[in-house]
Amino acid sequence: MWGLGAMPNTTVVWLIVGAVLCLTEMFFPTAFVALMMGISAFFVALLSGAVLGQLWLQVVVWLLVSTALVLLCRPFLKPGRRKSKIQDAVIAQTLTEIPAGKSGRVLYEGNSWRARCDDDISIAAHEEVSVVRREGTTLVVMPKFRG
Repeated sequence: MWGLGAMPNTTVVWLIVGAVLCLTEMFFPTAFVALMMGISAFFVALLSGAVLGQLWLQVVVWLLVSTALVLLCRPFLKPGRRKSKIQDAVIAQTLTEIPAGKSGRVLYEGNSWRARCDDDISIAAHEEVSVVRREGTTLVVMPKFRG
């Protein structure tokens, strides 16, 4: 192929490195880091023959382009945060009294949750409440007024 003692062309080496890195991403997902490094290796392969003659310069360009691609593409590749289901089902029922300024228990979506009232009021046991928001494992509730 290259003969004895001949060094391979750096363009071919960068193409092989790029292909290996891109294939690595398929088999061992690395949050697209290997893919971005592979794409930057293809970029360096394009420039290696005409513009980037020295190997150290090629490596520096590869590292810089890889870093830039990873940093620029990372925000687009992050999975979106799941919305809380509280917007879908906002009614719960108190299991215990919720004293003013303290916590109690509510039945929400079939589970018992720790809950506190957003206002400084007490809520009796077995009352329907509206779930305002969730703070960790505590639901913030308000009494449901019947009118």
